[in-house]
Amino acid sequence: MPQTTPAGCDDSASVFSFPAVRGKKVTAAFDGGRLTSDGGVLVLAQAERMMGLCQRLAACIADPRDPARVVHRLEDILRARMFAIACGYEDADDLDALRDDPGFRLALGKLPGSGAGLASQPTMSRWENAPSTRELAKMLGIMIDIYCASYPTPPAAVTLDIDDTCDVVHGYQQLSFWNGHHGERCFLPIHVYDTATGRPVAMLLRTGKTPSGKEAAGHIRRLVRHLRRHWPDTHITIRGDGHYGRPEVMAFCEAAHVDYVFGLPTNAALRADPVIVTAADACAVRRAECQLPVLRSYAETRYGAKSWNRQRRVVARIEASTLGMDIRYVVTSLTESSAEHIYDTLYCARGQAENLIKLHKTQLASDRTSCRSANANQMRLILHTAAYWLLWRVQQAIPKTTALAKAEFTTLRLRLLKVAARVMESATRIRVAFASACPDADLMRAIVLALKPAPT
Repeated sequence: MPQTTPAGCDDSASVFSFPAVRGKKVTAAFDGGRLTSDGGVLVLAQAERMMGLCQRLAACIADPRDPARVVHRLEDILRARMFAIACGYEDADDLDALRDDPGFRLALGKLPGSGAGLASQPTMSRWENAPSTRELAKMLGIMIDIYCASYPTPPAAVTLDIDDTCDVVHGYQQLSFWNGHHGERCFLPIHVYDTATGRPVAMLLRTGKTPSGKEAAGHIRRLVRHLRRHWPDTHITIRGDGHYGRPEVMAFCEAAHVDYVFGLPTNAALRADPVIVTAADACAVRRAECQLPVLRSYAETRYGAKSWNRQRRVVARIEASTLGMDIRYVVTSLTESSAEHIYDTLYCARGQAENLIKLHKTQLASDRTSCRSANANQMRLILHTAAYWLLWRVQQAIPKTTALAKAEFTTLRLRLLKVAARVMESATRIRVAFASACPDADLMRAIVLALKPAPT
């Protein structure tokens, strides 16, 4: 392991200067000793131990190495990669610089000043490419298990939002397709969230074309089957846009006693429906009589396309304005709620799922799916989702009365993870000295206490 330069070293070759302050020369060098700029990684380590993420994921992957010659355990390799992603180091290359960082070493249970460093980039890349398709399927199941285990008791009901998102590629990776709607060569991975709580449920890499009804029904069927193993009595509602309002999906949900709220593209039959036409005319007349810039109304009807096996409830949101008429449709299995509640309260709430996808893609860089192999890119998606879980768990430990209780991941990273600390090791103990002027010292102390495992 390379040794850090002792504090106070006067190596002129590495010294650089800043403007003088009150007549005193200001010089600097990277010779501060055993320091880390990511002291909050120790908080992530506590969250990971509480959830048991890495141990469960590593158990899914076959390890053919000779145990007597193993330097880095597989779960430690995954752990280092997840911690780095959560701290903002999304590329495996960054691990070459972080492998001797004292904060990361402590987070992985290694002494800060002795022993082998963390796994390097080539080791990380080999294990990203190692899992087979069957092993990745097991890992996806583990991620759903982790979601279910995040509830102390089975909930009475959950609403899951399913959506796909454009993940642009810059080469000819497996599963990449040209998508005319997005105008890019891309993947369209499927994201599923428990939007009310911000929990991730499942992330599946898939080809860059819109999912067919048969494909979407297959993914939802496997998801519901896995959830039912943990929650046989929980009422499940699936929510999505028009991509998922397919007859195969609705037929499965009805057979499996799962409710749904899906967007429904407009067509000539819906536009000519007498109930919708009457409600739209009445809304336009009221708006004109009251001289309002915009007026919204709601209606519902029974509609059955030729490809459907039955008629279903369709809710219409009607908006008359000075610019004309705008009507949006939703198909649902729910029978009790009003049309206004179905659209404004239930369906429109799925917009929060798009915010969670942005967290996943832009703040955790989960769109860095640049591997040639589709399996390696799916592995990356799992690792980035695991990092999402760690930051979500830290967020849940923040007292609800504080300003950071609803902060986004980049803010949590800046305020709680990117905290400088000096690591001092003696014969009997290790002391981590955080900056005395840390503005969130009391909050970090509260989070550490909240994530501290219960005594056994």
